[in-house]
Amino acid sequence: MIESPGFLWTILFFIAAIGPLVFVHELGHYWVARWCGVKADVFSIGFGREIFGWTDKLGTRWKIGWLPLGGYVRFAGDANEASMPDDSWQSLPEDERGHSFPAQPVWKRAAIVAAGPVVNFLFATLIYMALFATYGETRVPALVGEVAPKSAAAAAGFEKGDRILSVDGRSISRFTDIGDYVAIRANQMMVFEVERGTGKLSITATPRTEEMTSRFGTKATRGLLGIGSVEPEQVTLGVTELPGAAVGQVFRVVRSMVDGLKQIIMGYVSAKELGGPVMIAKLSGEMAASGWLAFIEFVALISINLGFINLLPVPMLDGGHLMLYAAEAVRRKPVSMVAQEWAFRAGFLLLMGFMLFVTFNDLARLDVIGSLIG
Repeated sequence: MIESPGFLWTILFFIAAIGPLVFVHELGHYWVARWCGVKADVFSIGFGREIFGWTDKLGTRWKIGWLPLGGYVRFAGDANEASMPDDSWQSLPEDERGHSFPAQPVWKRAAIVAAGPVVNFLFATLIYMALFATYGETRVPALVGEVAPKSAAAAAGFEKGDRILSVDGRSISRFTDIGDYVAIRANQMMVFEVERGTGKLSITATPRTEEMTSRFGTKATRGLLGIGSVEPEQVTLGVTELPGAAVGQVFRVVRSMVDGLKQIIMGYVSAKELGGPVMIAKLSGEMAASGWLAFIEFVALISINLGFINLLPVPMLDGGHLMLYAAEAVRRKPVSMVAQEWAFRAGFLLLMGFMLFVTFNDLARLDVIGSLIG
């Protein structure tokens, strides 16, 4: 275990976490494209100038870019890395045109685009399956093991031994479900359905805001109820139980992400809580310093994040392409090139603005800006 990762180790662990995830994401696009008969001109991990690469016998250029913040597959008929159609694809010879991306029916194009995020979810599922098969699944029942004095839970009337059945109508099966729900709802009143003894009752509580600091100095603000769990159970799973348990874990993570995004959109959680590449890099180093198991679990979490973010309906992301293909399927004709071009320009500006915003958040959270000003 590394006590405190330095700058170089942090960068190396960041690349070790992000690199394989970008590769499997783009490989998903590539595999399905090959299955659909589409030729790939370029398969790139990273952006910018090529560091090194090679061309395979099918004519695909495999390369590594100097900026390891993503990747892309450029198919025949694409004008750029964002898969904008090249007007000249229709003038290609018939045999080449048939293997270009724009010439494919809309369902094939949608399948190729959706494959990237889907493979990220599958990759995370395989990681969880491997972890559960090796160590078993850690389960913590939704029982109150302790109530912190003078906490929001104590003020609301929680007692040791209470079993939490639901919160705001959402069923609760594990203690971690409570933490995920409460953490992004500081100062918001919520209703808990609780089983106490042989009866049931409703408890209204309002989590308080607390700033948490990791042993590495990373700070985060979250809602805190003030209840502790009982001892966790390590459950050994059979081979047939592994897929369901892993998919369930992926689903819980995605539900938490959707929940957090809704809270930010509705204004209940500050957008300053969003993190970007700098924070991911820092967390990569911290997780690696905590042990290889924590790092592997972190990789699974980032893989789910990558799949989820890419499905957002923003032009230039996979979700934006799928949105355009859905419109094409409804209209029974492609969205005009002018509309697509404006959509992609808007998407590019939105993504660049978002990247600048989260990077500023990261630097402010790490007090880099304060140190420079000071």
